[in-house]
Amino acid sequence: MSSVTKQFGSFVVIGIIVTFVHYGMLIGLVELDLMDEVPATLTGYLFGGVLSYRLNRRYAFHSSRPHAEATWRFAAVAGVGFVGTGVTMHVLHDVLGFHYLLVQLVCTSLVMVWSFTANRIWTFGASQRD
Repeated sequence: MSSVTKQFGSFVVIGIIVTFVHYGMLIGLVELDLMDEVPATLTGYLFGGVLSYRLNRRYAFHSSRPHAEATWRFAAVAGVGFVGTGVTMHVLHDVLGFHYLLVQLVCTSLVMVWSFTANRIWTFGASQRD
């Protein structure tokens, strides 16, 4: 099995765990009427992002890049996903009226492809060990 396949497999398993955190917060905040959908999904994204960094650094990418360098790179990659999630949720849910969970599935799919690629190549890439 190739290094990329192993990494992606680990990334997906970690993504499932992180998605439970993100979606749990999103659904809880919306259904308890504590937040509207866009701020709720972005709150879940932030909490999931912290967990994602810790797990992906260690288990998916096996990075030895110093935290001082890896964290800002990870934050930049996550920031692109954060903005994309917010814009996509606003347009598809608030403007076009699609159900927020359907839109979140679209966002999750797009962010997964973006974040795996960017984190593999740029965030953790130079210091990987196989």
